[in-house]
Amino acid sequence: MSATRASDNDTIAAIATAPGRGGVGIVRLSGSQALRIGETICGQSLTNRHAHYTRFNHPDKGAVDTGLGLYFHAPHSFTGEHVVELQGHGGPVVMDLLLSACIRLGARLARPGEFSERAYLNGRMDLAQAEAVADLINSTTEQAALNANRSLSGAFSDAIQSLVEAVTHLRVYVEAAIDFPEEEIDFVTDGEVASQLQNLITQLDEVFEHARQGSLVQEGMKLVIVGKPNAGKSSLLNALAGQDSAIVTDIAGTTRDVLREHVQLDGLPLHIVDTAGLRDAGDAVEKEGIRRALAELDSADRILLVVDGTEPGIIHAGYDDLWPTKDHTFDRKKVTVVFNKCDISELRAGFAEDSHHINLSARTGEGLDVLRDHLKQCMGYTENTEGVFSARRRHLDALTRAQESLQNGQAQLLGAGAGELLAEDLRQCQQHLGDITGQLSSDDLLGEIFSSFCIGK
Repeated sequence: MSATRASDNDTIAAIATAPGRGGVGIVRLSGSQALRIGETICGQSLTNRHAHYTRFNHPDKGAVDTGLGLYFHAPHSFTGEHVVELQGHGGPVVMDLLLSACIRLGARLARPGEFSERAYLNGRMDLAQAEAVADLINSTTEQAALNANRSLSGAFSDAIQSLVEAVTHLRVYVEAAIDFPEEEIDFVTDGEVASQLQNLITQLDEVFEHARQGSLVQEGMKLVIVGKPNAGKSSLLNALAGQDSAIVTDIAGTTRDVLREHVQLDGLPLHIVDTAGLRDAGDAVEKEGIRRALAELDSADRILLVVDGTEPGIIHAGYDDLWPTKDHTFDRKKVTVVFNKCDISELRAGFAEDSHHINLSARTGEGLDVLRDHLKQCMGYTENTEGVFSARRRHLDALTRAQESLQNGQAQLLGAGAGELLAEDLRQCQQHLGDITGQLSSDDLLGEIFSSFCIGK
């Protein structure tokens, strides 16, 4: 990887540990001047891959701390450049003093994700592995962390590289038949190309499913709870969260703002949003709460429409009558109707007329297991983690485009025997797969990806 940016010759510095107080804090340097700056602060020579107990000196303020100085010689470091780590006491003031010493001696403050970006640009890791660094840091579940570590170790990249090699091999065969017709390679009738193409599609589908499961575990499911006041929305939030996150009373309109809770559903992160009761409100505060509630619907993966199952005739009401407002359009395929309070009504816990109508009691917990299984099924989530690695939505988009290219190529081959069109579809498939590992990524894409990283990574 030889791509560079104008500012990549600078030596960069950043605090690499989390904000706040701790036993140990780390300031990291990377670049051609890292060793000079590190040795000036430590007041002694630093040997490659040795921990030196030393006093840290600021050029303007004198001694500021004692700790460990470590030097990693290029290219055998995280970034592939000279790297120095100053490990001192983890107080914010101490870390700021060490960082300011680095800046004073010629380093500049690193951009978010710039250490990982340099590791990618210097060939220490590909783009999927670099993104896995951020995914590992941001993991909210144990399984998400394990999946991210697999991607960081190269499992995702190896799967993509295997696909790229198979596509390349097939593309060479097809283009040879086109360019050298005298060789009499008839891939339309011999079935070899069709067989390899089908194997490729099957292999790509398997990688996509592993990536989709990894994306679910990493990003989770956004679940928005809506309904009329006093339908039991907040009680359902508390039941799913397993704690009293929301205030529950008999007074209509208790919830006036959007409440958020993050829980795990058998390893699937569940981002629950409880909203204000939907109705015609005269109160300005309640109106704002309702506006915010409606705004959450568009980004929801699933919407739970909670209905008070004790209302007379409610179970026979039409779908439009159940929805509490007519002022907002939404995707009905994302909606599950929950008839609450089955413990004090004629309803029996479980699925009602179909898989998108569930009877339950948020107060007693009856029917909650049915709802949990239903939510996992809606997202296509399974608890089988074999072969799963961390992935992002952009990876799924690229894999989907690669699938479409292969399917188009297969249609051209079987329908018209169009080798030229198949070769072009194979080329596009290669490009989409290359976007995942960064083989063909533009600077704009790199900037967007690494800007979401931590400063010290």
